[in-house]
Amino acid sequence: MSARNRELLALVPVALLVTTGFAAVFIVRSNEVTDLSLIYGGYFLALCLAAHIFLRLRLPNADPYLLPLCALLAAIGLVVIYRIDDQLAFDQASVFVIGLAVFCATIIFLRDYHVLERYRYIIATVGILLLMAPRLFSPDNGAYLSIDLGPVEFQSAELAKLCIVVFLASYLAEKREMLSIAARRVLGLTIPPLKHFGPLLVVWGVAMLMLIFIRDLGSSLMFFGAFLALLYIATGRFSYVLIGLVMFAAGAYLLGSNISHVHDRLDIWIDPFQKNAPDGAGQIQQSLFAQADGGLFGRGLGESLLKLPGPFAPDCAQPFPECGSILPAPHTDFIFAVITMELGLFGACGVILVYALIAARGFKTAVMAPDGFSKLLASGLTAIFALQAFVIIGGVTKVIPLTGVTLPFVSYGGSSIVANMILLALLLLISDRARRPPNAQPRGGVDPVQPLPA
Repeated sequence: MSARNRELLALVPVALLVTTGFAAVFIVRSNEVTDLSLIYGGYFLALCLAAHIFLRLRLPNADPYLLPLCALLAAIGLVVIYRIDDQLAFDQASVFVIGLAVFCATIIFLRDYHVLERYRYIIATVGILLLMAPRLFSPDNGAYLSIDLGPVEFQSAELAKLCIVVFLASYLAEKREMLSIAARRVLGLTIPPLKHFGPLLVVWGVAMLMLIFIRDLGSSLMFFGAFLALLYIATGRFSYVLIGLVMFAAGAYLLGSNISHVHDRLDIWIDPFQKNAPDGAGQIQQSLFAQADGGLFGRGLGESLLKLPGPFAPDCAQPFPECGSILPAPHTDFIFAVITMELGLFGACGVILVYALIAARGFKTAVMAPDGFSKLLASGLTAIFALQAFVIIGGVTKVIPLTGVTLPFVSYGGSSIVANMILLALLLLISDRARRPPNAQPRGGVDPVQPLPA
């Protein structure tokens, strides 16, 4: 069976899951099943089929499982968000359509993704500016996460992560030999040449600045973790990773000792049930209680207590789910807690398994990639995707300090969907080139990276 036929076959159960999920919510709400569940499932299947046909025409050799796995996450997100609020689910579905359009545009205009290497410093500058831009706008729960332009609001860190990964992959692909061969041994540790050590210091400094200026601990962990992963893949030197971890730990300790919001996050993480706990401890308390209430198999879609009866938070003028929910931000930061509460431990582990499978396919694409830049780009994109899922799931389950990043493809949010669609498109571009049979030309002409025959 061809790769595209396997992809098509894998999309069918995804559409069935959407249909079944919506039907379960309808049953709970009105004790009847309407044809709306079939309509919603049909719409979702049609969108997935459109993406499949596009890939069949443009990238016939691309990985056959990445699209179905990401579609499965999007399907879970749509069903859970619909269970929370109808209008939010409609908005998320609309953004999903926009994300698919951006996905197709990325594949069309970045068919030769190696062109990104030539503009790496411009891309890095854009990424850093995107990271710092939210500081110009009002904070959200104490953190500067979004750019608010009236009718349009987006989290710039979602796009910045792609810019940073492209820059690091390009730079390390060029300097990997210098970092590996020209290094010196000091006290048993491998130290790179100072002139090539600059990017490590810059990325470390940006990670620390993010903690200070935009108060985004989650993105800081995500960016620096992806950088260390790329540095290790490029050089094979574990000592570089050790040096980076020591630098990050030292910087985080200093900032945590002197910046109140970082110190509060650490205190809440260590013991959220302590007396006189800092503001915000109630978030992780509610999350842990909600997940425990789900048990092994969950309460069922729509069956758990999520919307509180009666007046709640009278100072909050926003409608549910911003106010009146037993969980804070159940459609964004704490959507994994909703999944665990309604689908149980097994359902939550299933979601984690999907992320693990995407990571496995992404790293397999990196192993198969034909050149250094492609390998590092695929590795970086996969690492930052997996780290983002780990950061938010780890925060909600109290494995690490709670942060405010979105759960990829599942959480409500347009910027997250669009950015991850671009990430998926880049991975598929790399996998198509890596899996292409020898001497086979791409659809649409000669591969621009390969030299023309004499």
